[in-house]
Amino acid sequence: MSSVIYGGNKSDDNCTDVDSLMKRYYLPVMYSVIFVVGLLGNVTAIAIYLAKLRPWKSSSIIMFNLALTDLLYVLSLPFMVYYYTNGESWNLGDFMCRFVRFGFHFNLYGSILFLTCLAVFRYVVAAHPLRTAQVQQKRWGILACAAVWAIAVAEIVPILTMITMETKNNRTHCLDLASGDLAVVWWYGWLLTVLGYLLPLVVVVVCYAGVVRKLATGPYTHNPSRVRARRLNVLILVVFVVCFLPFHVLRILRVDTRRKPESSCMLVHWVHTAYILSRPIAGLNTFFNLALYTLAGDKFQQAFLSVFSWGPWWTKFRTHLKLSLAVVSKSSNTASAERPAATDMA
Repeated sequence: MSSVIYGGNKSDDNCTDVDSLMKRYYLPVMYSVIFVVGLLGNVTAIAIYLAKLRPWKSSSIIMFNLALTDLLYVLSLPFMVYYYTNGESWNLGDFMCRFVRFGFHFNLYGSILFLTCLAVFRYVVAAHPLRTAQVQQKRWGILACAAVWAIAVAEIVPILTMITMETKNNRTHCLDLASGDLAVVWWYGWLLTVLGYLLPLVVVVVCYAGVVRKLATGPYTHNPSRVRARRLNVLILVVFVVCFLPFHVLRILRVDTRRKPESSCMLVHWVHTAYILSRPIAGLNTFFNLALYTLAGDKFQQAFLSVFSWGPWWTKFRTHLKLSLAVVSKSSNTASAERPAATDMA
């Protein structure tokens, strides 16, 4: 049973059980931080989209659905914090075990698809400015989100049959996907990696390259919509590389080391430790998603400031700052003009 739960293939008295320490201390702290920031940020974002940014454009609809998937994920985190602080003893039943594991993977692959849709939409805006009004129509956002929900559910539903619960030393463990049945997880993990991550990554890279190429040519290289499209695609690309890449690579390594009988105990534990590190990092995409709202072109920043009555103060601050800079610049120019005049008189 220990080989199923901990993934060890060989008994080694000198093997360091560092992965258990990571699950007991690292995961609860990281999940707690993600829960607090993600809950406050996504509830605020959803409220702003509902109250301040109507009528919606296509990008607004996509961002709203992205916030919903993030909220589903963060609402499952308190159960995971309780599980790992309780010594990996799960007493909430089989349904909740499958639900919290499903929430993580659905957020992961739903976010990947929503971010890919944003990258494609921004590429169309940058490459074909005349089609901007057409792309911003609500029907395109609705169609894109319906497709994302359908594809994400189709990708993740098999997980509900793969998540298992094991009992050891009078404790019930809610196993993650990479710790389940090796014969099934191996092919399914590769399928998720290729279709759920690598294929969208190729689309995002192509869109980013297209936006950069269009910004380098043409008469409207500094158009605000084009510049915003470039920044948004850069941020999406960062999320794909920083948050999603380590998780997918280490999940494959985790399953691979468990499959090979020749894998040493030390190797299995250290690969498992790295895999544990990557799981909250993948969840940090919720932080990056909060930054995306200000780049989506929906005046989210102004709406956010108006909710907390910061808008007038921010406008006054910017006005006073510009006036102060203008006065300083004028004074320096006057002083520099007076110095040559005084030299000539001398």
